[in-house]
Amino acid sequence: MIYSKAMRGGTLLALTTALCAGSLAAQDQTAPKTTSTDHPTPASFAPVAKDIMPAVVSITSQRAPSEAKTPMAGLPENHPLREFFEQFQDRPGGMPRPEGPQGRPAQAAGSGFIIDSEGIVVTNNHVVETADSVSVALSDEREFDAEVIGTDPRTDLAILKINADTKLPEVDWGESSDVAVGDWALAIGNPFGLGGSVTAGIVSARGRDIQAGPYSRFIQTDTAINRGSSGGPLFNASGDVVGVNTAILSPSGGNVGVGFALPSRVAKPIISELKAEGEVTRGWIGVRVQPVTPEIAQGLDIAEPKGALIAGMVDGSPSTKAGLREGDVITGFGERTVEDAGQLAWYASQRDPGDTVDLTVWRDGQQTSVEVTLGELSEQTARGEQAAPGEPEGEASLAARALGIEVAKASGRAGEQFDLPQQVEGVVVANVAPGSPAARQGLRPGHVIAQLGRQPVSTPEEFNNGLRAAIEQGMDGVVMLVQRGDAAQFVSVPLATPQAG
Repeated sequence: MIYSKAMRGGTLLALTTALCAGSLAAQDQTAPKTTSTDHPTPASFAPVAKDIMPAVVSITSQRAPSEAKTPMAGLPENHPLREFFEQFQDRPGGMPRPEGPQGRPAQAAGSGFIIDSEGIVVTNNHVVETADSVSVALSDEREFDAEVIGTDPRTDLAILKINADTKLPEVDWGESSDVAVGDWALAIGNPFGLGGSVTAGIVSARGRDIQAGPYSRFIQTDTAINRGSSGGPLFNASGDVVGVNTAILSPSGGNVGVGFALPSRVAKPIISELKAEGEVTRGWIGVRVQPVTPEIAQGLDIAEPKGALIAGMVDGSPSTKAGLREGDVITGFGERTVEDAGQLAWYASQRDPGDTVDLTVWRDGQQTSVEVTLGELSEQTARGEQAAPGEPEGEASLAARALGIEVAKASGRAGEQFDLPQQVEGVVVANVAPGSPAARQGLRPGHVIAQLGRQPVSTPEEFNNGLRAAIEQGMDGVVMLVQRGDAAQFVSVPLATPQAG
């Protein structure tokens, strides 16, 4: 399965972000049907769509040709993935041919929506990042050059500014917290460059964690999401925006009825801060945390497998200054209960640097309280907080998102933990996410990865550099030489990383 972001012709193909849509069954146009609970089923979405469509836009971004490469760029002739890519090369809707030595076309398309009549447009960050120029087309066929005035890669949000001679149509934010499973969901966007496409479906689930970052618990919907719809709005039946369409779960990069939208509850305050400041400021504790499994809960004498287990701390961070310890389980943040590690990160991100917070901590079989003064989350501090023990700062997240694993030096503490030989070559798998691509291919903690593609890897940096190169080339998977005890075997693992399209 591949989480895909959807832009047309972008540098990365596996993640397709678009609008999710299920087809509506033919209905009696003379009278609305009702469900068993007397909720009316609309005879048509036409009135709502007509009202909101003018505020939904198509976005085109231009990238330098050197940044646009085909998925086959750099692959040896006998590479096992080359045959896979070539079989789709000339099919309709398949991968575009390279244009000369610069690779595939550097133009990509996405979607967005206007939230301010002065020309403020919301979209996904991956639609416009690395772009040299961005243009926005309205439903009335007017087109404007756009300026990127703020981005937040952590939630994959961005805002643009366009200048028009008249006030522009705008949409209103809705309350995603009011959305229920089974509610209607309506989406409008630019799938495959077909601007102004309307799709409808239902909300399939709430609070989905798709390993896209600690701040992103998504609305799941069966409204269709395809390439070109990244950044488009997900509406409720009243025409209010309850989510920003961001990703799909797909084995092929196409829509299979499982799409994800960032809830408006998350997006709205971030967009407001981007509009005012151009960036987002977040509070920071400085801990590396992991889930509390039932086995860990039993070993730590915790009643329920909930909370965030501190696996490490950043030197000089608020956590060390406050006296937190490795092995502490954070179960409360102020008055809020901490269910898991992602929730802890979200709560901290909603507070300002300098705020003081009382953390509820389970330590040595007892509950205690620790007062922490939050620092500011930055790229540098985030690298330290997200890295797993024994790994370089910042290198855990890419492998975790793309493959579902965390890797560490085989010669470091992780090597000792898994009782590896001192002279082992490669990186050790420190953790595997359940249900991830790596887990489905049989990777387990303690396995050693000796090669990525045809290149030996001996450090997490080398592993992640090779993985990053594969993603940038648009590859759907990577081949690794995995040592399992005394046996070694090549394993092909699909990539599950968000990609621009």
